[in-house]
Amino acid sequence: MIRTAGILILVGLISICASGKETKRADLNTAANASYLSSLEKEVIYEINLFRSNPAKYSEQYIAPLAKYYDSKILRYPGDKSIRTVEGVRALNECVRELKKMSYKPILNPDKSLSLSARDHQLDQQKSGLTGHTGTDHSNLRQRIERYGTWQTRIGENIAYGNSNARQIVVFLLIDDGVRDRGHRATLLNPDFKVVGVACGKHPVYETMCVLDFAGGMIEK
Repeated sequence: MIRTAGILILVGLISICASGKETKRADLNTAANASYLSSLEKEVIYEINLFRSNPAKYSEQYIAPLAKYYDSKILRYPGDKSIRTVEGVRALNECVRELKKMSYKPILNPDKSLSLSARDHQLDQQKSGLTGHTGTDHSNLRQRIERYGTWQTRIGENIAYGNSNARQIVVFLLIDDGVRDRGHRATLLNPDFKVVGVACGKHPVYETMCVLDFAGGMIEK
């Protein structure tokens, strides 16, 4: 089965234990005790922090090796469904080149109010089957976030459709296949962001989706 990359998408980083599994770095696992997040949502925040702690190393370890799995515009993602891309391996190679120039970015802490705003949008699209950043009530990102608090510095939102695990979500947002300005990559790299909210769930067209809301800070109502 081949799925199409979603329209909006589409970090001593780790140690390996005897079982072959990656061992999480405690300093990056900022969402470990966030009881309002699912296991996948916690994993997404960890993966973002893994990336932000060393973008160049992350690109070498987790993005560059995927180049060999491209068959023209089809990425035969190892261990998962194949993905029909827009640009093919060119987008991946461009991503790796750019990330190799990047240095450490501050790690993110989870924020409940941002997760609530992300959940509103995820549940809305789970019902509607729509994509994009506008809700069926015509709400935009700012309006959704301000339901729950006051944001500081700046805000941003990324949405991934059709990805099955945290690494895949982050990798495809970074590659940003088919997105001319690579806006989702820029959001993940933005040093002004200090907190993040995540809501992952079902989508009737793409099967899965994950909404990531970012801010420089939040003051809850």
